[in-house]
Amino acid sequence: MNKNKKIWVVIPAAGVGKRMQSNTPKQYLTLNNKTVIEHTLAVFDQHDAVSEIVVAVSAGDEYWDSLNIHLSKPLHIAKGGKERCDSVLNSLIFLSDKAADDDWVLVHDAARPCLRNDDLTLLLDTLQQHDVGGILAIPVRDTMKRSGDNNTVKETVDREGLWHALTPQMFRYDLLKKSLESALQQNNIITDESSAIELFGLHPVLVEGHADNIKITRPEDLALAEFYLSQSNI
Repeated sequence: MNKNKKIWVVIPAAGVGKRMQSNTPKQYLTLNNKTVIEHTLAVFDQHDAVSEIVVAVSAGDEYWDSLNIHLSKPLHIAKGGKERCDSVLNSLIFLSDKAADDDWVLVHDAARPCLRNDDLTLLLDTLQQHDVGGILAIPVRDTMKRSGDNNTVKETVDREGLWHALTPQMFRYDLLKKSLESALQQNNIITDESSAIELFGLHPVLVEGHADNIKITRPEDLALAEFYLSQSNI
């Protein structure tokens, strides 16, 4: 990576994780004696290319301050928003007097603690000279169905060219900030950072990662993440 350009990591962590069926937000659930978000932060703290980390936390968060987090990288706290895109944009606004326009920003889900160091390196190396940026993703392998009424199958969808979007998603600071602002001003639905970049008329690169980079969403995901973290290659 270009040593003159900083690599910022933004982790939106203001969600409540309703599908986890838990009173505790999923990023604060315990996984191998640490919270999920502590595992997530450790991945970036241990990578030499990462400069600084920003975590977006909701104003009413009662868990964050109880964590005993000590990182080697500078850690900043931004204001969490109603939706993921709001938290990300708030984080970028927080960085407005710190980040250069062409610095890289990696946005990563707080509840993806199993990101491989090798996948992070691959993303950084693949995109370092790219004009737009891109995302970690994996090709769809299963047969895809679109549902109709009452969860009946409406049709089988051709999976050719379909990918599962993962994180991190990596874009230049100024481009990402402008694309998110534009999408929100036009009331577009933003499900990830790439969708905002796409609405800006650009085409992010798909960088193939590993399927064990799961997002903890449902109760059974916690045990699966624990298994993946126990593997020496992550």
